[in-house]
Amino acid sequence: MRPDDDLEALMVRYQQGDSAAAAALVHRLGPPLHRFFLVQATSRRYADDLLQETWLRLHQARHTWRTSQPLLPWLYAIARHIRIDHFRRTSRVERREQQVEVMPERPAETVRPGGGLDLTALLATLPESQREVVAMLKIANLSLEEVARATSSSVGSVKQKAHRAYETLRQRLTDMGFGGRDAR
Repeated sequence: MRPDDDLEALMVRYQQGDSAAAAALVHRLGPPLHRFFLVQATSRRYADDLLQETWLRLHQARHTWRTSQPLLPWLYAIARHIRIDHFRRTSRVERREQQVEVMPERPAETVRPGGGLDLTALLATLPESQREVVAMLKIANLSLEEVARATSSSVGSVKQKAHRAYETLRQRLTDMGFGGRDAR
């Protein structure tokens, strides 16, 4: 039995109108989806909004999921499209708005005052496509095949983006004094 079989059974029940199954899906999938959005959003508020939009869109499109297909790639594809739509919408608004006062840009702090790493800030330095792949692989624990399906790309492309992201992160951590290949 695959770990996702339980989720897929909940989704089947949700498609049949079982509100308890819907609540169980929200309870089980809400935290990993929220983390997926937090890694990619500029603020917690946006991540919260994107999560709510995902649940709304999932509810509207629940009839389109087929039991012959894995659930998580289908769900993360919806979440990914919502994030892209949100980015496009906000960038259109920002282009039309006039900036009254320009605030100086502050570089992202990747080390917290207590000495620990701020993973969100560290990941924010990656290109969006690499950050998305790392979030799906390491935060949402999707397989390479599931990430490829969710991002409409090949497994090789996902591997390449992940490899480049890992190399970039490894170099940044080494530059920050957290050790490199020699520190193993």
